Amino acid sequence: MQRGDILNKQLDILMDLKRILSENRRRVKSSSNNSSVSGGVFSRSWSSSPRSSDFSESGLESELAGGETPKSEQSETEEVIAALEKNGVSFVNSNTRTKMKKGGSGGNNNNNKPKMALRVDIPATTPTRTITAVTSMLWEDLINNPKKGESGGGGGDHINRKKIQCAEKMIRSAFVELYRGLGLLKTYSSLNMVAFTKILKKFDKVANQQASPSYLREVKKSHFISSDKAVRLMDEVECIFTKHFANNDRKKTMKFLRPQQQKESHMVTFFVGLFTGCFVSLFSVYAILAHLSGIFSPTTGRSVFALLSLHLFMYGCNLFMWKATRINHNFIFEFQPSNSLKYRDSFLICTTFMTSVVGAMVIHLLLRAAGFSPSQVDAIPGVLILIFIALLICPFDILYRPTRYYFLRIMRNIACSPLYKVLLVDIFMADQLTSQIPLLRHMESTTCYFIAGTFKTHRYETCNSGKLYRDLVYLISFLPYYWRAMQCLRRYIEESDVNQLANMGKYVSAMVAAGARLTYAKKENHLWFAIVLVTSAFATIYQLYWDFVKDWGLLNPKSKNKWLRDDLILKNKSIYYMSIGLNVVLRVAWVETVMGFRFRMVESRMLDFFLASLEVIRRGHWNFYRLENEHVSNVGKCKAVKPVTVPFRDADSD
Repeated sequence: MQRGDILNKQLDILMDLKRILSENRRRVKSSSNNSSVSGGVFSRSWSSSPRSSDFSESGLESELAGGETPKSEQSETEEVIAALEKNGVSFVNSNTRTKMKKGGSGGNNNNNKPKMALRVDIPATTPTRTITAVTSMLWEDLINNPKKGESGGGGGDHINRKKIQCAEKMIRSAFVELYRGLGLLKTYSSLNMVAFTKILKKFDKVANQQASPSYLREVKKSHFISSDKAVRLMDEVECIFTKHFANNDRKKTMKFLRPQQQKESHMVTFFVGLFTGCFVSLFSVYAILAHLSGIFSPTTGRSVFALLSLHLFMYGCNLFMWKATRINHNFIFEFQPSNSLKYRDSFLICTTFMTSVVGAMVIHLLLRAAGFSPSQVDAIPGVLILIFIALLICPFDILYRPTRYYFLRIMRNIACSPLYKVLLVDIFMADQLTSQIPLLRHMESTTCYFIAGTFKTHRYETCNSGKLYRDLVYLISFLPYYWRAMQCLRRYIEESDVNQLANMGKYVSAMVAAGARLTYAKKENHLWFAIVLVTSAFATIYQLYWDFVKDWGLLNPKSKNKWLRDDLILKNKSIYYMSIGLNVVLRVAWVETVMGFRFRMVESRMLDFFLASLEVIRRGHWNFYRLENEHVSNVGKCKAVKPVTVPFRDADSD
């Protein structure tokens, strides 16, 4: 009920601001004097608020100043204040706010309602807002803070339509989450009523009595079943949402408040089986043809497709296990249940992908046997990659467009770290990239070969021996760890959590170890061998500790489950101990690259591909326990709805 009251007040402020913005725009269009309003901007002077410790939580902050404004703007300022005073809210400058804190008369309006210094908090979720927020903080340190005692009302940030739109989206999301929480309360009430009914029926059956009617009368008098506050508030939210956010379209309102989950189709299962059979058949044909022609060897292009397919398969296994163990991954990742990927969909994408790849490989062999030139035949993998990229960015609403575009947004957020706000799904995806460094290196080599063959900019040998491409290996090996480190830095700035700095240190140590191993591959001497052993051992121990203690929540000596944690989803405890051992073994696979183990019957590239596959399998195995720990933490905190910040806050409350 308190959250509902807060959101109603937020909505009233938003409606007042939108009304005055629209009136000002109409006034500008009808008036020849456009000096006071320009470009649709609400030209009210907004003085930057003093730098506060919660910058990372609140994002861009601004206060409406009532100080030095031109006479042409004075009437508009009074109109804004009058419109908002009915809610007990006034925009005041820093001097007025100081008087209010001292108990001066500036803290009350005509109706004896206390005024508050209103602050518009738009989270810094995009690079533009982040850069603007950081710049404003630096400006306040250099310019505004020394003059804080002087008369306020100087120039500053302006509130415009974009900020109003951001505030509207925040309030809309808050109403959606409030409605979802009310729905959970309603379900909680009905489920407990059903449980009491069944318990009493069981009692009557066992005790041969008819006591349930009298007991049920008492149960129905209980507040959890007799109160209709949740239902009435749900109806109120529906009416408010329909009026203010859905243009009086109730059908549109229900799409937001009660999104329909996508029905699982048996056609997906059918095509998974069909493409699996096609893949097995085509791969068998390819193996026979390659053996007969004597050209069976692992290539870079095939490794790229195989590692991608393996990762998709492991993600499908994760989705299956999360569903089987009732881990709410959609809530954890903030996915929309109506269009989130199911495990069958993941398997369908994986099998379709691999069937296409193996089919292209068979066509490649047949064309090569038919006498086509190598330059023509070798273009097939490049064409296949271009087709997959075109499907990934296809704007039409086909082939899982919401999932494809969400994936692209996540990749954009990762690549631009730390400018975007870091969500758990961004962290999860960046962790996947740290396990796909061999894939990224294969992609660099593949791109180099295709450029050499198509545009004739360099020879094929340059891709292995050229200085530029050898240096690019360092960059590609560092990038995933750098992105994760920047995400940890962003979260430390926002949350002031020292654990984020410690997590950042883990990725920095991984970067140092990766660089040492790459250098040792070029300079095989005792000094670099010792450096590789020390850095890799330190990074591995660091990573194992973080995996078990922080990410999985295990190795708790005080737990009732020996060296695990108190709450376990899997009933068989031995699975956790075996998973710990498996993670240790797969984490130390780097020893092979240092010791240089080679087998005569297995080529070096095949062994590298095998080790890269083991890392992908380890990451898929790690994913399950990471989300299990997050789910257990959410359940322990009774966290069932997403916390949403509101845009308008009392600056004095800080």
